[in-house]
Amino acid sequence: MELVCPAGSPAALQAAVQAGADAIYVGLRNVTNARAFPGLNFDRDKLHEAANTVHHAGKKIYLALNSYPLSDNEGVWRDSLAMAAEAGVDAFIIADMAVLAHAARTYPDIPRHLSVQGSATNHAALKFYHEKFGISRAILPRVLSLLQVQRLIQRSPVPLEVFAFGSLCIMVEGRCQLSSFVTGRSPNCHGVCSPAEYVHWDELAGGQRQVRLGEILIDRFEADEPASYPTVCKGRYRGLDADAYYALEEPTSLNTLSLLPELAEAGVVALKIEGRQRGPAYVSQVAGVWREAIDRLTRDPQSFRIEERWNEVLGHVAEGRQTTLGPYHRDWH
Repeated sequence: MELVCPAGSPAALQAAVQAGADAIYVGLRNVTNARAFPGLNFDRDKLHEAANTVHHAGKKIYLALNSYPLSDNEGVWRDSLAMAAEAGVDAFIIADMAVLAHAARTYPDIPRHLSVQGSATNHAALKFYHEKFGISRAILPRVLSLLQVQRLIQRSPVPLEVFAFGSLCIMVEGRCQLSSFVTGRSPNCHGVCSPAEYVHWDELAGGQRQVRLGEILIDRFEADEPASYPTVCKGRYRGLDADAYYALEEPTSLNTLSLLPELAEAGVVALKIEGRQRGPAYVSQVAGVWREAIDRLTRDPQSFRIEERWNEVLGHVAEGRQTTLGPYHRDWH
């Protein structure tokens, strides 16, 4: 199974290469990708340098164009495809059908991977994208149980990639109505939930901190309490009992390490690590664990066992210091 790791900066890309990633996925410094935070991603020159670095190491580089164009900015996606093709990326990761169609017509020799944002969860959808746009791989949304993944692989016309580790979202792969309601900006069209210009931190008495998204109070943290990047869905709110709690979702990360043998046996071709917004240390630690686990499973699948130190490392960098199997482990379908 291919290990596909994130990189939001040249330093993170170098960390992924050194930690043993088989492929690294990156985004451009514009709204064409779903991690369009200030200071992240690559411009034209940095993308060329990244492609050279990755190819020199014998790895692959994929470009994520996984947000959706609007009628007044379609040219940004076309220009980004051209920039990526010029840099020599090994595949496009695309969500929008119009962008897929343009890529298929203009750059037929560069493989097209259907983004998780395309939300293809059944055989008919995968068949449609394969026949109409010639996709060579699809990344499955994180809403399917393990049994559903296994059954879908049996019928899929293209190889399938799944997320193995990283932050989760309660929405349909980033199609967040909550962030749009609060800020007026769609994560799928503008590339980020909780846009940085809407985030406001305040220092309170006693070292407390509180954070707002626009005018909405999202969370309040004690002086010694770790504070993560604020999103509406993972904020704490006061209910009728006046105690603040996670009304929608607790901060937690997907960790499928315990399912690694089942995913391999099912025929998953690639395991994806979420986190282009995370730093080089995160990339290095997570990629290192998964590289070691995949290699050990490949060498001796019959005696494969999860090492406790692997989960300790992953738990330390997980969102909220918690991990879950998410929909993979549910017994209803």
